[in-house]
Amino acid sequence: MRWNPKSKPNPEKVQAIQQALQVDEIIATLLVQRGIETFEQAKTFFRPTLADLHNPYLMKDMDKAVARIEKAIANNENILVFGDYDVDGTTAVSLVSSYLRSFYPNVATYIPDRYAEGYGISYMGIDYAEDNDISLIIALDCGIKSIDHVNYAKAKNIDFIICDHHRPGAILPDAVAVLDPKREDCSYPYDELCGCGVGFKLIQALAENRNQTIDDLVLYLDLVATAIAADIVPITGENRVLAKFGLEVINSNPRPGIKALIQNVKKKVLTITDVVFIVAPRINAAGRIKHGNEAVALLTEYDLEQAEQFASEIEQHNSDRKELDKKITQEALLQIEANNEQNRFSTVVYQENWHKGVIGIVASRLVENYYRPTIVFTKSGEKLAASARSVKDFDVYNALEACAEHLEQFGGHMYAAGMTLLEENYENFKNAFEKVVQETIHPDLLTPEISYDAEIELAAINPKLIRLLKQFEPFGPENMTPVFYSKNLKDSGYAKAIGKEEEHLKAFIKQENSESFGAVGFGLGNKLDLVTIQKPFEAVYCLDENEFNGTVSLQLRLKDIR
Repeated sequence: MRWNPKSKPNPEKVQAIQQALQVDEIIATLLVQRGIETFEQAKTFFRPTLADLHNPYLMKDMDKAVARIEKAIANNENILVFGDYDVDGTTAVSLVSSYLRSFYPNVATYIPDRYAEGYGISYMGIDYAEDNDISLIIALDCGIKSIDHVNYAKAKNIDFIICDHHRPGAILPDAVAVLDPKREDCSYPYDELCGCGVGFKLIQALAENRNQTIDDLVLYLDLVATAIAADIVPITGENRVLAKFGLEVINSNPRPGIKALIQNVKKKVLTITDVVFIVAPRINAAGRIKHGNEAVALLTEYDLEQAEQFASEIEQHNSDRKELDKKITQEALLQIEANNEQNRFSTVVYQENWHKGVIGIVASRLVENYYRPTIVFTKSGEKLAASARSVKDFDVYNALEACAEHLEQFGGHMYAAGMTLLEENYENFKNAFEKVVQETIHPDLLTPEISYDAEIELAAINPKLIRLLKQFEPFGPENMTPVFYSKNLKDSGYAKAIGKEEEHLKAFIKQENSESFGAVGFGLGNKLDLVTIQKPFEAVYCLDENEFNGTVSLQLRLKDIR
């Protein structure tokens, strides 16, 4: 691990916000690092309100989208809400369809089959619309590059409204409306919304048109917060407001589907991290193992007993998914070793019978192992399909663009992407991708980095600091949980390795002038000796509250020690 301090903010700015808010230097430093430099900015950050949300009509084509939906309702047309099979897609479909159905019955939903249709808008979906006399499709979390599909639908007199957040290509689809804050010609003030977030702006505009207020839409925010957490979008600006109020709904009055997923969780209050690790993988498992329709059925179910039935089926899919990803990861690691590819700049692996639903997770596991841009291929019909995952600060989408001649299609973000190619192009692509990564990646990016916010003394850790840090939540990209660095640490003599294979570390840590703090380091069991030799060590860590048997205590969550 490389340990890097974040750049120290301007001392004058730190002092100014410190005085304006009457907080200590640590809190002021953390705020300025996050771009919060004035009292007003701090007020918006610490006390976000739904009034901070932007006017949805600032988004290009929003007026056209609303007009077309209202026309469909006036003419009694059938509407199809179409979305991808991942968490962002299925929550978006659940959101828009359940909102429309609250006042209009002729609304159907469609999630493409991961295996038969693949990612994004599909010809099968358009044929389904034609067979069912549907004349308007609202596509969510996909469609920004579906030029041929939209033309195919148009020839059948089916209109499209596209709500996407992926990067557009040079040409936009010929849809009635294309809602995407990343459009070059869209001046919407915030362009980091997820697909479900764009769907929420659409229902916000429809609600405004129907004399409803934002308060009428709060019940949908559990879905938006789940998508924001799962899609790993920045938790800044509008996303932060939506995530904060969505978490409140999850913790106080979630829809039956989410309630059924979390009712066995023993924590009193769920954080965004709990949504990432508990709710999102289960919703995702439906589309990975069986069909994304099951996730939509769960999230739009109003009867708790029925929702519990759906949730138990999804729980089984999640168990199956865990088994598969463990097995395939082992096979991929063996393949890398057998081909002597441990020292490459990229990882590209392929086996024709790997389960397409888990190759993205396997790619993430391989990144954890070798820490380099990674692509995992499997056979999908006549072609090979793959998921790519990247390392911090390396744009895998740009790398794929540089190898586009070998690919049939690709799409995605800086850190995650999907693609298909013909089997005969696999080796050429693999070599081209390795060459591009080798030529463009900075060598430092091939070692995992821990950035820490500030160096502090353990004596500075007190209930007031914890209380203020809790107000920085929800945490996520661009507003990560603060990481601190401390040196001259010693164990109080109780350190031990814990876990089935002694893979974790538990200790009680102090500095000369401080009390002892409980500390836990997941995956740091192999560093026990560093702690027990009674020589001073240094650590990077987050501050955490540990809930055990109803008692809450403060602990250090160690990220690394040396």
